[in-house]
Amino acid sequence: MAETFDLIVRGGEVVNHAGRGIADIGVRGGKVAAIGDLSQASAGEVFDATGLTVLPGVIDSQVHFREPGLEWKEDLQTGGRSAVLGGVVAVFEMPNTEPTTTDAPALEDKLARAKGRMDCDHAFYVGGTHENTAYLGELERLPGCCGVKVFMGASTGTLLVADDAGVEAVLRNIKRRAAFHSEDEYRLAERRPLARTGDWTSHPEVRDAESAIRSTERLVRLAQGLGKRIHVLHVTTKEEIAYLAKHKDVASVEVTPQHLTLTAPEAYERMKAFAQMNPPIRSADHVAGLWAGIASGVADVMGSDHAPHTLEEKARPYPASPSGMPGVQTLVPVMLTHVNAGKLSLERFVDLTSAGPHRVFGLADKGRLAEGFDADLTIVDMKARRTITHAQMATRSGWTPFDGFEAHGWPVATIIRGRVVMRDDEVVAPALGEPVRFLETLAG
Repeated sequence: MAETFDLIVRGGEVVNHAGRGIADIGVRGGKVAAIGDLSQASAGEVFDATGLTVLPGVIDSQVHFREPGLEWKEDLQTGGRSAVLGGVVAVFEMPNTEPTTTDAPALEDKLARAKGRMDCDHAFYVGGTHENTAYLGELERLPGCCGVKVFMGASTGTLLVADDAGVEAVLRNIKRRAAFHSEDEYRLAERRPLARTGDWTSHPEVRDAESAIRSTERLVRLAQGLGKRIHVLHVTTKEEIAYLAKHKDVASVEVTPQHLTLTAPEAYERMKAFAQMNPPIRSADHVAGLWAGIASGVADVMGSDHAPHTLEEKARPYPASPSGMPGVQTLVPVMLTHVNAGKLSLERFVDLTSAGPHRVFGLADKGRLAEGFDADLTIVDMKARRTITHAQMATRSGWTPFDGFEAHGWPVATIIRGRVVMRDDEVVAPALGEPVRFLETLAG
């Protein structure tokens, strides 16, 4: 008797742990049930992937969706919609909202807000502060929590733990891997007078490379002394890549599409505030250093650091303009363009966006296109050529730093737990995103 499935994705080029090749994927009960020749099998739904490439679902492990308190910039609904339109199946959302996500009620509130409104699966960071260190061990074990996030340098919001004693207290009280915005607040404070009003090219001078490497060296030293795991977010300097390559025992590394694609000073001259983020877009030698980190394997994951602000906010003269840019919807097409240009292999892209998050964060049932895992698929057309525009963006902010970017490779479908959520640039299913599960918190 022929096998039956809920969904069969037929005839695509599958890229996974086994390499790449034409195969069918059978889905049953939201899980991958079979991979191979399923030509004799039947299903309630068939997705014809002939001529397309089927990837493990892309996971964006750093987004700021701004809810609660900052919904004029973004909210969980618009952010989640942006994600699935960009081929992203799951996101990890940051705690610098208003109020901040620094206790159990705030985390529960975000999970409740996401239910029935977010198209993608999701988890939320808890912010580490001087005040809540004693409770972080409990908070990091709560369902729906992807870990603890610490700002060592001030950015958008009020969360800040600048001192070594504060960082050490956070690390002492947790067992999971903690994520860090690593810029030295003391050096940033000294250099803020270097900001030239209306001149965004001064942004990477204020937040210079030394601010980043000094903080990261401090952080690694503390982590090694305590035997703790750390995740260094949005690494931007060649010095950090070289240093972190020697400390992979404790440190995992995130890179972003914008730091790999945009270059100072050209980006600031052309885009002004729309190129402003923390840590900054840097010069070509640092961009080359990040690409070297991808080639050597130092970089573990790719996050978009999706952090929108409104057009009106961005219109303020520097340094009054806020730092941050949207990115969750453009991560896939921007990086596929780099794949097609030969900057990295498709297998390395998969490693950064699914296998890497699975490994670094200990995902229970995501990040791998294999039998028994969630049927999360990002289906792309590697031959498609599209121009990214502001008008395509679902983000509430309504803009992208990649407006006018000629993309070579495009997400054409997003499948989450066996449900086709996005197809041909349209969301085609109700918002049924669920909390992501982690191996270290399965028992709550």
